[in-house]
Amino acid sequence: MRFHKAESAFFVFITVILAAGVLIVYAYEAIDSAAQAIDHASRLEVLGQFARLLFATGVLQATALFFGIFFIYPLIRTQVKEEGKLRAMTESLSARSETLEHAALTDGLTGMQNRRFFDDALREYIEEFRKIGKPVGLMILDLDHFKMVNDTHGHDVGDQVLKAVAGCLKDMTRYHDVVARLGGEEFAIVAPNMDDTLLTKLGERIRKAVSGLVVVSGNVRLKVTTSIGVAVWDGQETAEELFRRADKHLYQAKRLGRNRICA
Repeated sequence: MRFHKAESAFFVFITVILAAGVLIVYAYEAIDSAAQAIDHASRLEVLGQFARLLFATGVLQATALFFGIFFIYPLIRTQVKEEGKLRAMTESLSARSETLEHAALTDGLTGMQNRRFFDDALREYIEEFRKIGKPVGLMILDLDHFKMVNDTHGHDVGDQVLKAVAGCLKDMTRYHDVVARLGGEEFAIVAPNMDDTLLTKLGERIRKAVSGLVVVSGNVRLKVTTSIGVAVWDGQETAEELFRRADKHLYQAKRLGRNRICA
């Protein structure tokens, strides 16, 4: 059992009182021995005075001991319990805060980062890579004809498709890439330090990997494809402008027949 600092101090206080009592008894015995050397009348007077002093001291010590044990210590113990409850409450609130913050930045279905996290990350990457003059690649993906999946097979099957695609995107990207679900069937990838050629090659590998997925749900076997728009930061545009350019390329890929990349 671990004691609070206040409790430890209280026990030291009690120990000091008890030690003082032991010293008083020792002093009494020493004086009693010395008093044997003087005459009887003087010895009685000295012992009587000392006995009264010892009695008074003993009463004070007993009072301090009683007060310490039955009043001071319960107050300290109550304070320790309240402090412990407060600490536990603070830790609980802190944990809840971290959980809520994580939830606020995470997509509940796929476990990926969400739109809020993506927007902040894209701005931060552009700001940092502006300082070192390196490219920042952006890829926006949209699953083709996904509404038909939900309408035909239900949202549960649609959710399985989204989870499978999310897993595929995570497997195909690097640890420092930002992979997010923007909403619905739309995803985005921020790929720092990638030029047009590298980003297009990555996009093509992802497109093929997604089209190769087979989602099985009961007797249903589904395959999906994705259209991808890519853009590399030009060194001047804002995060919003870069996003609009990549989004424009995505819609171009949709117009050209889907299951393709436009850059």
